[in-house]
Amino acid sequence: MTNAKLQAIIDSAKRDWAAYQSDGRQHVRICIDTSSLARGGQATLDALRAAVAARGLNVDVGTGGSWGFSWMEPTLTVRSAAGTRTVLYANLTAERVDEFVDRVLAAGGDMPELALGVVEGTSTPEVPLLSDHPFMKGQVRRLMANIGVIDPENIDHYIALGGYEGFGKALEMDAEAIVKEVVDSGLGGRAGGGFPAGRKWDFLRSATAEPRYLVCNADEGDPGAWVNRVLMEGDPQLIVEGMLIAALAARAREGYIYIRYEYPLAFARMQTAVDQAYAKGLLGTNILGSGLDFDLVVFRGAGSYVCGEETGLINSIDGYRGMPRIKPPFPAQAGLWNKPTNVNNVESYANAPLILRNGAEWWSTVSTAKEKGTKMFTFSGSVNWQGCVEIVYGPTVREALEQYAGGMKDGKRCKGFQPGGPLSGVVNGDELDLTLTLDPYRERGLFLGGGGIVFFDESACIVDLCTYFLGFCEAESCGRCTTCHGGTQRAVEILRRISLGGGREADLENFQELVKTLVWSNCFHGQFAMTTIKTALKAFAGEWTEHIVEKRCRAGVCPGLIEYRVRSQTDAALAEARAICPTAAFVEEGGQWRVDDALCVRCGACREVAPNAIEVRDRLAAPIAAGAAAGA
Repeated sequence: MTNAKLQAIIDSAKRDWAAYQSDGRQHVRICIDTSSLARGGQATLDALRAAVAARGLNVDVGTGGSWGFSWMEPTLTVRSAAGTRTVLYANLTAERVDEFVDRVLAAGGDMPELALGVVEGTSTPEVPLLSDHPFMKGQVRRLMANIGVIDPENIDHYIALGGYEGFGKALEMDAEAIVKEVVDSGLGGRAGGGFPAGRKWDFLRSATAEPRYLVCNADEGDPGAWVNRVLMEGDPQLIVEGMLIAALAARAREGYIYIRYEYPLAFARMQTAVDQAYAKGLLGTNILGSGLDFDLVVFRGAGSYVCGEETGLINSIDGYRGMPRIKPPFPAQAGLWNKPTNVNNVESYANAPLILRNGAEWWSTVSTAKEKGTKMFTFSGSVNWQGCVEIVYGPTVREALEQYAGGMKDGKRCKGFQPGGPLSGVVNGDELDLTLTLDPYRERGLFLGGGGIVFFDESACIVDLCTYFLGFCEAESCGRCTTCHGGTQRAVEILRRISLGGGREADLENFQELVKTLVWSNCFHGQFAMTTIKTALKAFAGEWTEHIVEKRCRAGVCPGLIEYRVRSQTDAALAEARAICPTAAFVEEGGQWRVDDALCVRCGACREVAPNAIEVRDRLAAPIAAGAAAGA
């Protein structure tokens, strides 16, 4: 690296980091991200700071991103004053802060019941190494290396740990050489398409019109996916640096980071990161005297799912309604302001600094699969552990479920999983030995998506799931083409009629006609909207027959096919079940309680509080087993 200005920035950051690490204080870094805030993280942080101040302890209390243990937030690390030992703790609620401060910070001991493991330093029988935790074994943390370690709102922390070294190397290379390095690495698009990122940059570089634009697609809207959010909230400068490298490769003048409206913290942290990069002279005009001009705008999305489609996103930035455009022309020829534009997702840009810093071979050889590098995944649904991991491509879904999601909740059987959001489809639980690579899903007419995998058990009804996802697709249709807007409406109408007991054998044929018709929609949203039904009809054929022909819902979910009855008049929880009923459907006759079917809305609240007193019955058959109806 020969850029003297950048080297001076890096040297200064490293000196400050070394001084910070050896300042003789204990360092506490608590995760403050969306998952932590949802579980009381802010209250824990406030209580922690108050307790430290009240005791006059010389402790630095800072914030960080997520280690991935989303189901155990709030998490935090404690680094000893000598800097020789760091322990990660979990589930620290505000109510336990005083005890934690007294035992760990004031007395210098451990709190084994909350300890996840030793990050660095000496382990004990009570507090083993974090690397031995099942959730951490097998992970290869590159994108997540800094997350939880640094303050995401302090650019110097990022720079001190290798940040902008990749950009520094890129400054000494011409555009063709940068493109070649990224192409040689095998970096493919991380939103599920897998198209080589370097090729996309090269297409933009070769465009004749100017100016050229870069867009980071952070409109992560798939239910059960929060990979991009973890990166933006935990290490935002990694994305800024990646876009700078892409700007050099594609000769782009301006970039936009398009963040979904529902990610306020990610938006705030990305804006802080961009502001700090400007303050360091890493963005703007003639960056570090290199002659590169690149401005970066953090853009808040409009809350529309179809803005995850690149041309819908471009329309939104342009100031128009978020409606996908008819292609061609493609963004590389006419994107933002009808100028050449490249769109990549968050994870694609975030990998670029690692490739430039360490080389294409280092980056790619970690994976023996066709897909190179590492991939972040989030696991959720009916599992014991809902979290975020970074692993190499290749393990089976079964292996990931058992190791990184802790297995199915309550030991139930995995009925199926959804690998890529509402447009991808569902896979039967009998196929858990599929690998986490792209091809097996493409062969089945699905796609792996951005990394969010949702598991469901036998308490889930496939008709109900399809109704939810098709209802989502209907609500999020932009309305531009009748094919998508009208087609999803018809599908939802049929699904709701089936769940109410009005299913017809012709419905299966009608679904197939809708599958054939919606592929002619203008954009991916309509073209893939029926994928959930298409795959579910194959994977769960028997369940559709039960609903349509036998008028039964084995999961005890579909409101027109079930009824609630009082099974035990003496159960103590029956009174609570009656009290919680939102429609006062419990009526007393002759000293006995019953559920008035005309008033019951099948919300399942009574069943949740009194599972032994309330039974869910098929209208025509025997009672549904309590375990199967638990999710009713």
